[in-house]
Amino acid sequence: MIGLPAPDLGCWNIADLRERARARLPRGVWEYLERGVEDETGMARNRAAFDRLQFRPRVLRDVSAIDVSTEVFGRKAALPLALAPTGAAGMMWYQGEAHLARAAAKAGLPFTISSAGTMELEDICAQGGNQWFQLYLWRDRELSYDVVRRAHAAGCEALFVTLDLPVMPNREYLHRNGYGMPVKANRKNVPDMLAHPRWLLGVLGRYLLHDGALPTQSNLPQGLRQSLAKGAKPGAHFKQDDLDPEGIRRLRDLWPGKLVLKGVLHPDDARLALDLGADGVVVSNHGGRALDHSLAAIDALPAIVEAVGGRMTVFLDSGVRRGSDIVKARALGADMVLVGRAALYGLSAGGEAGVTRTLDLLREEVVRTMGMLGARNWDEVGPQVLAAGN
Repeated sequence: MIGLPAPDLGCWNIADLRERARARLPRGVWEYLERGVEDETGMARNRAAFDRLQFRPRVLRDVSAIDVSTEVFGRKAALPLALAPTGAAGMMWYQGEAHLARAAAKAGLPFTISSAGTMELEDICAQGGNQWFQLYLWRDRELSYDVVRRAHAAGCEALFVTLDLPVMPNREYLHRNGYGMPVKANRKNVPDMLAHPRWLLGVLGRYLLHDGALPTQSNLPQGLRQSLAKGAKPGAHFKQDDLDPEGIRRLRDLWPGKLVLKGVLHPDDARLALDLGADGVVVSNHGGRALDHSLAAIDALPAIVEAVGGRMTVFLDSGVRRGSDIVKARALGADMVLVGRAALYGLSAGGEAGVTRTLDLLREEVVRTMGMLGARNWDEVGPQVLAAGN
């Protein structure tokens, strides 16, 4: 089965891709992709917040030509959409980050490389398109600074620094399902892997055949890399509990491109980001994967948009599953939306073809929603398209 082309997906929305992904992935990989933290209230809250927002459409508009393109950081994008940084994509599809990057490039959308990825950032940048880089800080700060320099040298145009994981999150299910780190064969996960032969051969089989080992934390120096089966070496652990404004100033001095702070839910933190010289913030609760019971990102968005007053780019992620969600975010002031899980559903369902299907579906839904609203471009999408009292 190694090397077989992706099957005809037959998926008509992101929920269909999600079901394909769940059927193909073993339990531990699926739960890493899908689940939250502790009591796991965050994902439902994110969706409920989007669902509460109601549209007020206008009629008798000529919507025969709808322009959904936008511009961010001086570059045109086919949609106000970018692929969010996601870890462990290489455990969902062989060289998963390359598939994500190629699909984004073909769709005319930015792709954000995760510093927790399983491919070297230079190899991902070689896939083409508009590339951004996301940073978790390592215990040894010099390692972080080195990878930041590499990202700039490779052509990444923006640096996204994730702030909302100052300490490690509590993902209890990874202990229960036998897929905690390091990933070692045990009585729980081996039967599960064997029950998913397409994944076992198509992912693990390819790594063992072509690379001779499981994927590694690839953006570390060569001497600190180890396969996921061995875990991180001393000095290679992420550590952000001591990250403060001075740490961001150091990165601002180091990074010559656009700097974005990711994981902001409080307007005072958005104002601080401005003071620190950031070019943008991502309004995000980490997709419900960091602090359980944090407010939904879309609920936090209006106050942050007001606080920055058009002086920086505002991104929104967490909970986006439909093109209508993108339109709602734009109506409340977001410049661009990031999608993480939705892209990984497509990747897990069919590699690059699955990611392309995800992006095609979202674009079609954005165009359809704007047509129904009587909006022909983003200048015609604002608070007026939402019902009063939302």
